Amino acid sequence: MLTLNTFIPVYHGLTMSLYCGTACRRKPLWCYRLLSTYITKTRYLFELKEDDDACKKAQQTGAFYLFHNLAPLLQKSEHQYLLPQYSLVELEKLLGKLGQDTQRVEDSVLIGGSEQHEAWFALDLGLNDSSSMSASLQKPEVEAELKGSFTEFRKALFRLNVKDASLLSTAQALLRWHDAHRFCSRSGQPTKKNVAGSKRVCPSSKIIYYPQIQVNSRELEAAAWFSHDEVVMALKRNDPYTKQQNGTFPFWLPPKLAIAHQLIKEWVEKPTCPSLPA
Repeated sequence: MLTLNTFIPVYHGLTMSLYCGTACRRKPLWCYRLLSTYITKTRYLFELKEDDDACKKAQQTGAFYLFHNLAPLLQKSEHQYLLPQYSLVELEKLLGKLGQDTQRVEDSVLIGGSEQHEAWFALDLGLNDSSSMSASLQKPEVEAELKGSFTEFRKALFRLNVKDASLLSTAQALLRWHDAHRFCSRSGQPTKKNVAGSKRVCPSSKIIYYPQIQVNSRELEAAAWFSHDEVVMALKRNDPYTKQQNGTFPFWLPPKLAIAHQLIKEWVEKPTCPSLPA
């Protein structure tokens, strides 16, 4: 049996599950199709990250999620909160109505996509990329126009389902990284991102900056790969400080009230591709 483990970085006590799945030697046809779809989508997103022209084309039919100073836009519908998305035409119309240059779209970053190859982008209307000439939009006027509210990030996570919360986490992390790397650490000159936002380049020093692909010891306490069975055992473990037979301490999960705990539990209870007997 081949197992694709889950990677769980620990953000100073906050554990998050990024991807997981299980593949077996003998699987039903639907499982093969599921894995094939995932691989196809991954290749498509990789192409968009490397090909500016392909990414610009994807924007034409893609969906955009809006932020303001790293706070996502939410809309309330009856008793639930929704994460609205906008087409390129709708976004450009909004920017024009608010007196903004449609060039602001160039500040958007690629955050994912659907199985039908609809690319998803995030754009922060409160942050200014060095390539943008327009002033930052004021929060109240945008909220009034879109009939929504830019919600503090942690509060937004509690109000959305697991899928949308995960997408928000990716978007905010990438937007934050770009905002912190607008200038080259060597030359001090402005850096320029590619269309997808998968890297930034300094025209002066020629240095290429990428979002942090490895563990940043100043940000993370630890990061490692864990199998499905190990995560299941961690969920059942009552005392995380009990030594194992090899003398080491097992990894532990955040408390039950934490979002990270619920995300991990969701994966354990609803695996992408369940194991089957060989």
